[in-house]
Amino acid sequence: MVKKLEYAIETYNLRKFFVDIHAVDGIDLKIPKGSLYGVLGPNGAGKSTTIRMLSTILYPTSGSATILGYDLLKNRNEIKKRIGVCPQELVIYPRLTARENIHLIAQMHGIAKKDYKERTDELLGQMNLLNRADSLTKTFSGGMKRRLNVLMAVVHEPELLFFDEPTAGLDPQSRRVVWDFIKEFQERKSTIILTTHSMEEADDLSDALTIIDHGKIIATGTPQELKGRLGEGDNIEFKINNPDMRLDVIERAKMLEYVRWGKNLGKQRIVLNALGGLRRISEIMDAVRVEMYDISVRANTLEDVFIDLTGRRLRN
Repeated sequence: MVKKLEYAIETYNLRKFFVDIHAVDGIDLKIPKGSLYGVLGPNGAGKSTTIRMLSTILYPTSGSATILGYDLLKNRNEIKKRIGVCPQELVIYPRLTARENIHLIAQMHGIAKKDYKERTDELLGQMNLLNRADSLTKTFSGGMKRRLNVLMAVVHEPELLFFDEPTAGLDPQSRRVVWDFIKEFQERKSTIILTTHSMEEADDLSDALTIIDHGKIIATGTPQELKGRLGEGDNIEFKINNPDMRLDVIERAKMLEYVRWGKNLGKQRIVLNALGGLRRISEIMDAVRVEMYDISVRANTLEDVFIDLTGRRLRN
């Protein structure tokens, strides 16, 4: 007998309207328990509104959802007990120390003092903050505050965690510390929902992900499945001296049988997808009949998937 797959989150035609703005316009999700699930999209796409609804901060306009088996509208208090939320905006009390901030959240969740004291030091150590545990957080750098914000969301060991841009503004070293922490927390069988603008972050961490644009889901799959949509070709990015000629350059390149597609990037760059593109750059240069410079060759990325689906970069 096949065991029924259990879902941490199921949504059915979930919508959120603000007057005439359809921020979330009919989203259906099934997120398995124990997974790390990425939600991607440009600013204003509806991803943060979706997270705010699923984490009980906002009420949906219509549709329904179950969170850890509880109805989103009928059982909000039960859901709140079982989830953790790390918002994009820092939620830290500047006149408290790092240790006191974590203790406060633990007390709000009704955790016994003997349980959260040891847990607090363990968490601070994992984020390299133990040596500043008794410093007022108003003296912390932005990166230290961001890492503390993550710890405050997990002190009660929730079954389901929402991370909304958890590494925004972090330097590469701190970002990796947070990534390792998130991976380790998921290994304890918690379900993690991650929204991010970082394609590297989404690719490295996510078991599966959904791309949202204009309030609708436009693609869902594992990172490899989504990148596979674009095939096996190399992506060749380059600039030309006259940006007004970019469409002509793309059309000339596409006359080569191994060039699958081409798109403009931003105000200056062009990207071509070509089978065996790395060894055929000289042929492409001859075909487009203009000087190509600042050339890079790489495999498909999640950002390429987004460009293919929407015609714009994720950060625009």
